[in-house]
Amino acid sequence: MNAKFNEIINANHLVLVDFYADWCGPCKMMSPILQEVKTTLQDTVKIIKINVDQHQDLAAHFMVRGVPTLMLFKSGKMLWRQSGVLSTTDLIKIIESHLK
Repeated sequence: MNAKFNEIINANHLVLVDFYADWCGPCKMMSPILQEVKTTLQDTVKIIKINVDQHQDLAAHFMVRGVPTLMLFKSGKMLWRQSGVLSTTDLIKIIESHLK
């Protein structure tokens, strides 16, 4: 997964990464929010989900201590990071602020 993950985040477009766990209640709340964001922004942002239990190496590399943790990348550079649940509106505003 690491090589594929690096390939995805190094692309020249916005990539929102959702670090989550199946047992995490707030992570389950994020799923429909992420679907709404994708429906609204469509191809403006690529959204990928990383299960921290299955990809402990990635979680450790990015020092993910709590889930959900969201990160926004472009060209391999982390532009934004936050842990916890965000509203659809807030998440869209954050992504749109990095479109410039």
